[in-house]
Amino acid sequence: MSTPAPKVQLTDDEWRKKLTPAEFAVLRQAGTERPGIGEYTDTTTEGVYECRACGAELFRSTEKFESHCGWPSFFDPADSDAVILKSDDSLGMHRVEVICASCHSHLGHVFEGEGYPTPTDQRYCINSISLKLVPAQH
Repeated sequence: MSTPAPKVQLTDDEWRKKLTPAEFAVLRQAGTERPGIGEYTDTTTEGVYECRACGAELFRSTEKFESHCGWPSFFDPADSDAVILKSDDSLGMHRVEVICASCHSHLGHVFEGEGYPTPTDQRYCINSISLKLVPAQH
């Protein structure tokens, strides 16, 4: 099955103008931020997590859980069409990459069967730098 074309398409130069070098390295070059340093690793604020590159809604705080892995973890995307799962055989191992369905930016990876007490038994391990939290209005 082929991946649909992204709704948001920019050149690398356009992305570089829009993103910081660190954001570009993760979102556009599939980098990974170091564990434990991300802005949202331990955040418990209620709200919506958007793609930092294009603003698409990706995850909600109600699906975030503490996995103690060093990155924000979610058990389900806000909308199953919000992300695309892609086979990733880099670094000599098989993983499943999570990318934004809207702009195809790299978000992180999803893991299954790790025994976390969540409804889906999945851990969407997402780079903080790939996200922007929009706090809920009360």
